[in-house]
Amino acid sequence: MKKFLTLGLAVLILAIVTSFVVSPIASAQSAGLVSSIFNKMDRNRRDLRSLRAGITMEKYNAQLRDSDKKSGVVLYLPGDNRSSSVRVDWHNPQEMLAVVDGKYTLFRPRLKMAYVGDANSKEGKVSGVMGFGLNASQAQLKAAYETPQDVYLETLWGGVETTHLKLVPKGKASYKYAEIWVDGTGMPVQTKVVEKNNDTTTVRLMNVQKNVSISKNEFKLELPSDVKKIRG
Repeated sequence: MKKFLTLGLAVLILAIVTSFVVSPIASAQSAGLVSSIFNKMDRNRRDLRSLRAGITMEKYNAQLRDSDKKSGVVLYLPGDNRSSSVRVDWHNPQEMLAVVDGKYTLFRPRLKMAYVGDANSKEGKVSGVMGFGLNASQAQLKAAYETPQDVYLETLWGGVETTHLKLVPKGKASYKYAEIWVDGTGMPVQTKVVEKNNDTTTVRLMNVQKNVSISKNEFKLELPSDVKKIRG
């Protein structure tokens, strides 16, 4: 089974959106809307000091036409690419993922195993929500992606009003494109990454709490002495 280490995106990650309302936007308006959304995302990124939220993730296998779904809680403290801290506690089955100081630990209690390694490696990379708008600046997004496509207003499950953007990477990338849903405050609350083989990973943040008190100690995983560590 593939490791659930995209969030971000490790972070990143959704239970399928079951109801939504789509409002298409004329192309003449979309350029101004994209600029406004990117500005809001920049302000959100600059003002964000911490985050606690519910998180869901769905990984879809296009060949098997099957999906794996998970839910849990995510904690996030911003920093540069090497110092951002992320922790996700998954439920059913229980798993804990922590990324601190550029290193990740994925602990699976039922197996008494922990995978450890570089957070920038293929297995440890935290993408999804954390990579699209929480760490990336407007300038970085514009440098990495073509002009956003398929811009429209969409109300996600739970009544969350968002703007949808499709981001196609410039040059070579490990995936075909990504989609992000940004709320009115500039917070990316849902992302979807479409791989070259059409597999997808979709991540949703819910009940987002910004700038709440979170200790750096909450990102430390205390592993029992009988846990086997495996280098990723």
